[in-house]
Amino acid sequence: MDSAQRFWLTRPFFERATQLFLGVLLAALTLVTVLHVMVPEGHPLYVSAFTVNLLGKYLSYALLAVSVDLVWGYLGILSLGHGAFFAIGGYAMGMYLMRQIGDRGTYGDPILPDFMVFLSWDSLPWYWLGFDMAWFAFLMVLLAPGLLALVFGFLAFRSRVTGVYLSIITQALTFALMLAFFRNEMGFGGNNGLTDFRELLGFDLRSDATRLGLFIATGIALALGYILCRAIVTSKLGRVSVATRDAEARTRFLGYRVERFQLFVFVVSAMLAGLAGALYVPQVGIINPSEFSPIFSIEIVLWVALGGRATLYGAVIGALLVNYAKTVFTGIMPDAWLFALGAMFVLVTVFLPKGAAGLFRYLKRKQGDDHPPKEATA
Repeated sequence: MDSAQRFWLTRPFFERATQLFLGVLLAALTLVTVLHVMVPEGHPLYVSAFTVNLLGKYLSYALLAVSVDLVWGYLGILSLGHGAFFAIGGYAMGMYLMRQIGDRGTYGDPILPDFMVFLSWDSLPWYWLGFDMAWFAFLMVLLAPGLLALVFGFLAFRSRVTGVYLSIITQALTFALMLAFFRNEMGFGGNNGLTDFRELLGFDLRSDATRLGLFIATGIALALGYILCRAIVTSKLGRVSVATRDAEARTRFLGYRVERFQLFVFVVSAMLAGLAGALYVPQVGIINPSEFSPIFSIEIVLWVALGGRATLYGAVIGALLVNYAKTVFTGIMPDAWLFALGAMFVLVTVFLPKGAAGLFRYLKRKQGDDHPPKEATA
């Protein structure tokens, strides 16, 4: 193994699966861009700005699914609260976008967002300070969910809370945050949340070019997040994480401080979820407390399960397939979507226990069995 392959961050580039994933992602980004920019509107192959925006939302969900697969697939922690990290990253981006509106709001206040003026706030809360600067807001997109995960994970892992108890606590965390953000006095828009965004870094969010740029940026973020996760799981940290997942007591007996490995991976996963939320918000144009809903966090776990746990690329497949199916079903039969989601989960659990990624592995293995290696001739 040469020096480039020995460096943990470059190892994923030498994996065939990673090369294939990045190649497919790059091809998809290029194809959508070409069909949107170069194909005339009205042509059967034309990709509209609405579709570009929808695909960008799917890619942000895919990054969120990768972050969940990192802790569930390789660390054995079934987190039912990653929607909280996603929402916090989204709120950090939303606060920046609200500050960019300035005096163009309904009430014309250059400092206070419209909902604060409506609620008769006389000054900006201290935790809103600095969000008028892009670098600070983008930093908080990562630091805010990362700090929450650090505090929560330190208390939970130090107390050796595992299994279903940890899952319940993560769900309780996101439910408590949802109730808190619903309150108007919290200063985050209450039930309505943050909306009516105008521009990002000076670019009009309503323009087709900005939507395309956000789609490409989300795809790049997904690629970088995938590479980071693959680098982690193929390093010594990843091997210890898998050992912790399979036999935590034995790993502790070997002398490893398991809680430190768990905490590091959990914080990285939370920061990736926050980044996904930050990319999601400018594309959908709103962030409200419903993103903290425990049901949403459970749905994320279903994406990973349907796509294939402990594969990373399976999480991407699951997120894309389920959300595409959700778009179709909610348009045709809105009331039947939850039944369809439940049916998908049952069918995959019964017939594809390892998810869609497991099916690909099975077909590849079967193809290898059908073409045995030729015997060497003298």
